[in-house]
Formats: sequence, structure tokens, C-alpha cells
Amino acid sequence: MAQNYKRIQLLQLRTSLPPDTFIPAIEAQVRAMDPNLPTFDVMSMEKSLQGGNGFFLYKMAAAAAGILGALGLVLAVVGVYGVVAYTESFRTHEIGVRMALGAHPRKIFGLVLRQAVILVSAGLGFGLAAALGVTRFLSGLLVGVSSYDAATFLSVPTLLSTVALVACYLPARRVTKVDPMVALRCE
Repeated sequence: MAQNYKRIQLLQLRTSLPPDTFIPAIEAQVRAMDPNLPTFDVMSMEKSLQGGNGFFLYKMAAAAAGILGALGLVLAVVGVYGVVAYTESFRTHEIGVRMALGAHPRKIFGLVLRQAVILVSAGLGFGLAAALGVTRFLSGLLVGVSSYDAATFLSVPTLLSTVALVACYLPARRVTKVDPMVALRCE
């Protein structure tokens, strides 16, 4: 230590017994070697990994990434809902004419939902292609999962498409309630 001094020295021991039982013996041995040498933060490896020098920062980063992912999902749902509702607001007259001519609300609902499914499918297709292209570059950042994890590439698009279709359901349902007379009077 005199030749290669570092302010903080770290000593790790492997034991076959519970490590907490050795803490007093370790402190006594260090004091016996040099009474002026301070010892502090003697703890087991499990306790050390739970602290600031362990996995704490990784856990915080994972939690932040999870929160940002959830926020992204909420923004995507609101965006899909907004686009579908905005598109259908311009078609109020057309839908009113269709309903005045005898179109069944179920057919109108299917028409609106079909267009939303096309929009969501295109987004999922582009998103999956981009994700597959980027995974090669991000594989060094992934821990405990492969860059081409099948469960991830199946569950995330399924979740996103389900949530997006639920977001599309509300404008499609609202369109079927359009009164043909009100829609025709707008012109």
C-alpha cells in the first residue's frame, strides 16, 4: 500500500459460511495488522451490490427506460386516436350520405376500422423493420436478452396493435352514431 497508495482500498473475501458472521473477525484482523488503518463499510457482496456502487444505477436506468417506454406507448395511443378521429371528422359528410342512402352502421364501422388497421399495420411494419435494423448496433447494451429475442419481437407488436386498435375503436364507434340529417345539413 505504501508504494501504490489509493485513497480507497477494497478487499473481497470468498467464504463458504454466511459472510455476515465474518465481519467482526475481518475488522479485528485488519486492526491487528495496523491499528491506524480505518475500516468501514464491511458488508456482504449481496448488500454491496444493492448499494450505490452496485446495481443501483442500472436499476434506476432500467426504471427510467420503463417509464419512458410507457410514456411512449401512451403518446402512440393518443396519436393514433387523434389521427383516426381527425380523419373521420373530415368524412362526416361522406358518412352521412352513405347512411342516408341506407348503409348499415356495422358496414360504416368496418370501413373506418379497416382504414385504421391499415394505418396501424403500416406503422408496425416500419417499426419492426427499424427495430430489426437497429438491434445489431444496440446488442452491446442488452443484458440477459439476445438482440433478436423472439418473445420481445412478438409481444411488443401484439401489445401495440391491441392498444392501437382499442384507440381506433372509439372514433369508429362515434362515427356510426352520426345523424345523416345533421351531416347533410353541414353542406
